[in-house]
Amino acid sequence: MTLIKSISGIRGTIGGSVGENLTPIDVVKFASAYGTWLKQQRDKTNYRVVVGRDARISGKMIQNLVTNTLVGLGIHVIDVGLSTTPTVEVAVPLEHADGGIILTASHNPKQWNALKLLNAKGEFLNAAEGAKILEIAESDKMTFNTVDSLGKITINDAYIDLHIEEVLNLKLINPEIIKKQKFKVVVDGVNSTGGIAIPALLDKLGVEVVKLYCDPTGHFPHNPEPLKEHLTDLSQKVVDKKADFGIVVDPDVDRLAFVDEKGEMFGEEYTLVACADYVLSKTPGNTVSNMSSTRALRDVTIKHGGNYEASAVGEVNVVELMKKNKAIIGGEGNGGIIYPDSHYGRDALVGVALFLNLLAEKNCSVSELRASYPNYFMSKKKIKLTPNLDVDAVLKSIQQNYQHENLTTIDGVKIDFESSWVHLRKSNTEPIIRIYTEAQSQNAANDLADKFIAEIEQLVS
Repeated sequence: MTLIKSISGIRGTIGGSVGENLTPIDVVKFASAYGTWLKQQRDKTNYRVVVGRDARISGKMIQNLVTNTLVGLGIHVIDVGLSTTPTVEVAVPLEHADGGIILTASHNPKQWNALKLLNAKGEFLNAAEGAKILEIAESDKMTFNTVDSLGKITINDAYIDLHIEEVLNLKLINPEIIKKQKFKVVVDGVNSTGGIAIPALLDKLGVEVVKLYCDPTGHFPHNPEPLKEHLTDLSQKVVDKKADFGIVVDPDVDRLAFVDEKGEMFGEEYTLVACADYVLSKTPGNTVSNMSSTRALRDVTIKHGGNYEASAVGEVNVVELMKKNKAIIGGEGNGGIIYPDSHYGRDALVGVALFLNLLAEKNCSVSELRASYPNYFMSKKKIKLTPNLDVDAVLKSIQQNYQHENLTTIDGVKIDFESSWVHLRKSNTEPIIRIYTEAQSQNAANDLADKFIAEIEQLVS
């Protein structure tokens, strides 16, 4: 069982010992630190925070702890209930709130939960802000309000619908073109809030929806990370129903992947590539993704006359570089689409709408669309951390061993070879080292990953 405290929030497994797992005491402590930090940002009498959650089994319990802790700090809570991460991000500025909290452990299995923290813009906190909240949490210097100045809770369950309307009103979204295609799509909502939001969006776009695992019970029918090995049911359903393609999202609906009409993975790395291709074809400009993402985005951006840059891994890092480079679209290769015309956050609803517009305009199958892009193959592997594994020392040794190659060390170690690359870094969300590789064939990508795993094992043996 695990508790991970980082600048991006607090994440852990439910049950167990205080300080070692995500227990009620840890939740209250961290929510108190966030509320205290929020009140330090601006001296006012009426603080407001939007709180939403995915459908995890522990979600209601965690939500009650968080919202009532904020009430104790004199903060007014807008409770949007079952929601998505991008929906809460959209709700924060619409509510003129001081911040937001999404209760979700994203792609982690059902025993996990987490608090994702937003600022007044509905964007994730930066490193300095996250570090300050951790400092407050460890100091225990938090003061609560008296009985006459407690906060209150207002329930507003309209925000998924409002979010959908916001997506439909985007300049590049043309619902009429999509409706004419009469698409048929299978949606795997992994029994979380994607099963609410994605079918509702598709219905507005005139798409026939076949629902698969769209009941928001929090009992995930498969590993909720949208990878090929977890999506055999979706692939089979697409073929059986003769659907145009399949959609899968993670439990909090900020990651998006597609399955083509043959039941084959479009590739979550290519979700951003396709959406960027559509946006760049209408509004030429720059793009950003993190350094663990496919080179195909760079290639497509250059084709459209734009400039591509890579950031450190983490949504806040991607957003920071997007703002700096005035990128018109960006995101992460895990299927996260960030489209500033909507908001600066990964958003599967925006991604679905952009993809449908591209597909309608191209008037081709999903497999044909995928074949039109540069063909790279990725391997995403991991090594579990153990007490005797000194990650910093391992990465330093790798860096020294490959010092004559094209190295980037802003986030772990990335080595760019002529026709491939490898990126090694410690995860912010799990107790693992991630080993991502990309090459011109799947075997080459797998072999490159296995080579570095063997090198790491040799270093720690």
